[in-house]
Amino acid sequence: MSIWKKSFTLESLNETSTNTLVEHLGIEYSAFDDNSLSAVMPVEPRTHQPLGMLHGGASVVLAETLGSLAANMCVDDGKYCVGLDINANHLRAMRSGHVVGKAYPVHLGATTQVWQIDIKDPRGRMVCTSRLTIAVMRHKKAVES
Repeated sequence: MSIWKKSFTLESLNETSTNTLVEHLGIEYSAFDDNSLSAVMPVEPRTHQPLGMLHGGASVVLAETLGSLAANMCVDDGKYCVGLDINANHLRAMRSGHVVGKAYPVHLGATTQVWQIDIKDPRGRMVCTSRLTIAVMRHKKAVES
């Protein structure tokens, strides 16, 4: 059974990145199944830190991007999700190529969600693991004047 409550395609997800930090870093949604969402991010000068390695902040951007968008696809219309807390453990240095992040839910509650995001190199070795806590919010109805 799928966790998704909204229909989407990879193309429609990637269109949400136009003119954002996600587009600037070259992050592209690459796959999804009934329980997860994945994206690819290049490891190159725009995602490097000054020593020429993948910047930990870029990994966190990838993790929050995946977890936040996935969370928003798991709620009914009239609700939206925002990040409350994120942590990351950086486990392996990368200097070039790309990384693949995969987000999957740990908890999908009515008011909070928790997502695990694993970021791996092309050989499947863990580069970073992150946990994102999400608040599920209700859109406020417009107040008529």
